[in-house]
Amino acid sequence: MFSYRHAFHAGNHADVLKHAVLIACLRHLTLKETALTVIDTHAGAGLYRLDGDYARTSGEATEGVLRLAQAPGLDPLLQDYLDLVRSFNGKGAVRIYPGSPFITQRLLRPQDRLKLFELHPTDLPALVRNAAQLDAGRQVVVLSEDGFEGMRQFLPPQPRRALLLCDPSYELKSDYVRVHTLVQEALKRFVTGCQAIWYPVIARPEAHELPRRLKALATRAGRPWMHATLTVKSARVRKLADGIEQRPGLTGSGMFLVNPPYTLHDALASALPQLVELLGQDDHAGHTLEAG
Repeated sequence: MFSYRHAFHAGNHADVLKHAVLIACLRHLTLKETALTVIDTHAGAGLYRLDGDYARTSGEATEGVLRLAQAPGLDPLLQDYLDLVRSFNGKGAVRIYPGSPFITQRLLRPQDRLKLFELHPTDLPALVRNAAQLDAGRQVVVLSEDGFEGMRQFLPPQPRRALLLCDPSYELKSDYVRVHTLVQEALKRFVTGCQAIWYPVIARPEAHELPRRLKALATRAGRPWMHATLTVKSARVRKLADGIEQRPGLTGSGMFLVNPPYTLHDALASALPQLVELLGQDDHAGHTLEAG
């Protein structure tokens, strides 16, 4: 259950998509003066070293955020994302990558609140140590609880404005069912809340079925939804000269949103083609964007 470590994947193409969308949502939601509650169901460690052993082992950031860091003329949504990542670094190369807890806290106002859930026996103490650096007082709360279940205690929020971010590892097939249940429960408890769900685009029936099931939930609840995907390469398994099979790793990911900011669709319609151009690794790279 706890084999997944996001430190190996920090700053990859999936993080670029997820965090660019997260930032755009927070920019919009914090325009209104009323306090906002953000619930992060799978917070991870919070901060990651791109020059550390984990990230260097995978090298995934070089095909993600570090490509954007070298690109001129970025789309406004992507430039905003990169500027925020750079704000955690001094001058020069990007060596520190902020996870969703640190990205979120950077954009919150004093009246806003952030609830962070994490269970991983290594990431949890790292998150506690990293969150202590924020010196945010009661604004940030770290909870050693199952975020799928724990989020219930904060919905509906007071005041009634919230963003729910859910991005489990999906290393267990049951995560797909639990995500569906989470969205269903969140819609019952707080139908107008913004929900942002990340998932991997992989050759597994559950992964292809998840966005369809989420669309059905949102449609039945009469709520707007948006679905964006980014694919960077072929999912084909290659056979090397010595007969060893080379698997491609994560080739794409998606973001499904319930009650998305009305400005997000146009922003992504502009940014996604540039993401394909900058992060695409072969002619299978592409994106999709739909809303209802």
